[in-house]
Order: sequence, then C-alpha cells, then structure tokens
Amino acid sequence: MWFGIVTALPELVEGLFREGVARRSREAEVLRCEYFTPRDHVSDVHRSIDDRPYGGGPGMVMLSEPLAACLRDARAASPDPDTPVLYLTPQGDQLDQRLVNELSSTTSLILLAGRYEGIDQRLLDSEVDREISIGDYVISGGELACMVLIDAVARQLPGTLGNPGSIESESHVDNLLDYPQYTRPREFQGRQVPTVLLSGDHAAIEEWRTRQAVLSTWCKRPDLMSQHDWTSQEKRWLREFVAELVVQSNE
Repeated sequence: MWFGIVTALPELVEGLFREGVARRSREAEVLRCEYFTPRDHVSDVHRSIDDRPYGGGPGMVMLSEPLAACLRDARAASPDPDTPVLYLTPQGDQLDQRLVNELSSTTSLILLAGRYEGIDQRLLDSEVDREISIGDYVISGGELACMVLIDAVARQLPGTLGNPGSIESESHVDNLLDYPQYTRPREFQGRQVPTVLLSGDHAAIEEWRTRQAVLSTWCKRPDLMSQHDWTSQEKRWLREFVAELVVQSNE
C-alpha cells in the first residue's frame, strides 16, 4: 500500500517508521510512504506557507497554492490516478475500526496534514475527497493524526504482523472490546489467573474469552452494543450478568 503525505513536518511523520508495526510493514515492503512538503513550492525568503486570515482573528491559515502543488505532485507519484485525498481534521468522520478496514482495502491514500488555524477552505472544497477525525479534541497538527491512521491501517495489511490471528481478537473487531489478558506469574499481588485459562480446554477458554468481551463491552462501551450482531448465547450472558447485578444491589 502507498501513502502520500502532504505535510510541513515530514520528519515528524517519519518517526513512526523507526520502530514497531509501521517499521515492519515498510521493511516487508507492504507499505510505502512518500512526503510532499508545501515549503518546496514557495519562493519567498522565509519559505512562508501561511498567512493571516481574511476577516481577522487569531493565528494563521495555510496557503492554498503550495498545498495544491503538493497534491498535484502526490497524485503524479501515486500508483493510482484516482487515489483519494484525506484531510485529517477534528471536523471529519470518526476514525473507527470499520473505517480502518475500509481504508486498508485500498491500494493508495494521500493524507493532508494541516497546521496552525487550518487550511484555506477553497483548497479543501476543490481538492479533498474526505475529512477524517481521530477524536473530538484538538492537537497541534495533522501529522499525529496521520500517524495514527497509518499505524491502524498498517496492522491490517498482510505481512505486517508476526501473527495474523492477532487482528481477529483485538478490541473493536466485530464491535466488541478485547477480553482480559494474563501471563506469568500465576499469582500477582494476591490475584490468581482465572482457572479456565490454565485448563487446556480450548473450547472452554474460547467461550470464557467471548463472554468476557461481551461483558466488558456492556460495562465500558455500551454505545457499541447497537453495532454488534448479538448471538442468542451472548444475549443470555448479558441477562445473567444483569440479574447478578440486581441481586448484588439488593443485598
């Protein structure tokens, strides 16, 4: 998969590829990344890529012309002439696992990272295909958001993870949170590893993990419940769990 990153700070994004999943993905040649910086398309002595906003107000706004030039270069370098341009912004669609899976099925993406107070709206209207947000908060620039998106997508690409099965059991797969994990020692601060995990009974272990994932989702992220395709067994676990809570509250 190919990523074209339009950014004023390519060194910041490049840090993602020094360690971990993104590094392995690039070393395995399942992910490629090229940078396009607007400072390469300005000629003034200060290499300015921003200016004061019309109408007044605080901060600066990124200029449209150098960004448009970067996007032309990125499209020319992309393996697909129809590569979509994604702008990372708090105003965009929420990045969730469903969207990550959708993006990982493409062959190339162009990511536009804004800074300062944002980007001239005319550039966004004419050049951007989709706006994406990593959460309802503000960070200093779109580079960090680009890194989150790249890392999440890279995990889905064949050849990135040492154990491909890891993807199937992670949080938010099938709109469930992950089940609790345990490792050595068997006892820690007086707390024991659940007996079922030591039993060697794979069917019982799988059932326990699924039940824990269901209950964890109900307790921690009930907003996800409407998006999950519940089985009759999972519904029974929830009814039993709620009944236990009612009993405990009446004691």
